[in-house]
Amino acid sequence: MTGDYVVDEYGFDEEVTQRFFLAALRPVAEKWFRIEVRGVENIPAEGGALVVSNHSGTIPVDGLMTMVSIHDHTGRYLRPLGADLVFRTPVVSALARKGGATLACNEDAERMLRGGELVGVWPEGFKGIGKPYSDRYKLQRFGRGGFVSAAIRTGVPIVPLSVVGAEEIYPLVGNVPSLARLLGLPYVPITPLFPWLGPLGLVPLPSKWLLEFGEPVRTDEYDEGAADDPMLVFNVTDQVRESIQQTLYTLLMQRQSVFR
Repeated sequence: MTGDYVVDEYGFDEEVTQRFFLAALRPVAEKWFRIEVRGVENIPAEGGALVVSNHSGTIPVDGLMTMVSIHDHTGRYLRPLGADLVFRTPVVSALARKGGATLACNEDAERMLRGGELVGVWPEGFKGIGKPYSDRYKLQRFGRGGFVSAAIRTGVPIVPLSVVGAEEIYPLVGNVPSLARLLGLPYVPITPLFPWLGPLGLVPLPSKWLLEFGEPVRTDEYDEGAADDPMLVFNVTDQVRESIQQTLYTLLMQRQSVFR
């Protein structure tokens, strides 16, 4: 992990990602969550693109599963935009960088997109993964649309991604706000199994996952300066959010049960 390997300007190590991260995640995706991927043809074979997904699961396992699923179906590496907390956490920060992640800021996002990278963003942030189980599959706010501005400025397509199954891996039934503030965390989750079963409670439930990539939203037809139009950015953000939400409803209707 600390040897002399080739990394790019963001710290991404392709060899470590391929032989360590993806190799470790692949059995979980295939055997535990039994992930079914649809609409993969909507991901461009080359060039910059922005994958925008719903976020859920109490612990952001959905991002990791999306990374391995995209690579195994397209051969491309997804470059996630991570929250500040990820890069403030010892060990996790270094691992995230080697796995291709970078800070969720417009500057880095635009540089990656202009460089032809496939970038992933989860606009709901901690509001998405930390929402109660009773609010499952109800999208939270998508922030101020910074990801849309980055896509418009670079003229890359936005690919909506809807993920069903992640909500059930750690059903969030409670929170400990005082302990979360003490630890500097957005929340300290209580699930039906954690903390009651100790470390065993951290094993995710084996829900059946569905990933569906929607039709890309083109941004290369907008005039120069369109990214600075707040109403336009809001409308595109709402379009992407609504696309993901409606697909979630459709997938939930098609799903036979949570675990198969």
